[in-house]
Amino acid sequence: MALIRTVRGFTPQFGEAIFLAETAVVIGDVVMGAQCSVWYNAVVRGDVNSIRIGDRVNIQDGAVLHSTYQKCGLTIGNDVSIGHNAIVHGCTVHDKVLIGMGAIVMDQAVIGAGSVIAAGAVVTQNTVVEPGSLMAGVPAKRIGAVSKDLSEGEIERIARNYILYAGWFREG
Repeated sequence: MALIRTVRGFTPQFGEAIFLAETAVVIGDVVMGAQCSVWYNAVVRGDVNSIRIGDRVNIQDGAVLHSTYQKCGLTIGNDVSIGHNAIVHGCTVHDKVLIGMGAIVMDQAVIGAGSVIAAGAVVTQNTVVEPGSLMAGVPAKRIGAVSKDLSEGEIERIARNYILYAGWFREG
């Protein structure tokens, strides 16, 4: 069973049809929408500030979501995929975003809807990513626009697939 812990009087709240892996950790001031999944060894730590997560968000194995005390919470929209071992910290991620494996998104960054943050990219503090941007590198730079094929073939496909995968684990 996942570790769900109350901290500073805040207990995580969950929407319907979620999946929390046995080694997932969700702590404190976290509100998570419907059909979300938090996978193995992922940590969603709302101890120092709030974390708000929309619907159909998947937080893949080893990812860390956190915020900064008295400075900035973390807000994630709907239909977002956060790849394996990514770090998403004190920022805003709008709807239909893919954050690739091992990517880092820092405090007060804003990731526009429909964007892709490539695997290993580092979005530095206060960066504003235009909607529909493909970002890569260290520090992350816009290398193009997200095509319809990339949006449908990756962003939307991965979000849908993780709802399917979570169903396998809830049934099983």
